[in-house]
Amino acid sequence: MDLTSTVLLDGLVFPECPRWHGAKLWFSDVHAHRIMTVTAAGHPDTAFEHDGQPAGLGWLPDGTPLFVSMLDRRLMRLDGGIARVVADLSGLEKVQLNDMVVDVQGRAYIGCFGFDINRGEQPALASVCCVMPDGRALVAAEGLRFPNGMVIAPDGRTLIVAETTGRCLTAFNVTDDGALSGRRLWAQLDTFPDGICLDAEGAVWVACPATASAAACARAAR
Repeated sequence: MDLTSTVLLDGLVFPECPRWHGAKLWFSDVHAHRIMTVTAAGHPDTAFEHDGQPAGLGWLPDGTPLFVSMLDRRLMRLDGGIARVVADLSGLEKVQLNDMVVDVQGRAYIGCFGFDINRGEQPALASVCCVMPDGRALVAAEGLRFPNGMVIAPDGRTLIVAETTGRCLTAFNVTDDGALSGRRLWAQLDTFPDGICLDAEGAVWVACPATASAAACARAAR
């Protein structure tokens, strides 16, 4: 596969958690405290400015945007330009929240840090939490090694999560009630996976920040 890359937008502080939605690329510029969009032609816009650090993005079935507020460990929704709390996850995660994926039922799956990387703590196992459409929050899976980017297969039955310090992609079955079961290795990697996305063929594209090239990525297919 012959691929080339171009710079779409620069001058950002710490862009994370990209999602394609409504003919635009959405992402969180974490340390600039803002959620941004950019068109395929490279035209940027600030969708929302947040006092905290925004991270994972997703949308409810009615199109309402959701975002993760990392440090205060909350799931937020944007309602007429105002951020409102959907769920407080501080009782489920002691440090920070991370990336997120939202399924077609409106269930939000959110990765947790599990350890304070900014203070040099040793990596510890962490959880994936699930926030139901009614705001109930629960631990959906435990014992993951820094769960980071996540995707859900088009049939809604498989969730794939990048375990960054585990150097792998891990898959779960998504049951009718939103629970995760049947944990299994989806792909073993020789790098540290970060954000991930699915392509039209069902392969997973993986951002690989800890490589010789800061722009490196990999494609994992089954």
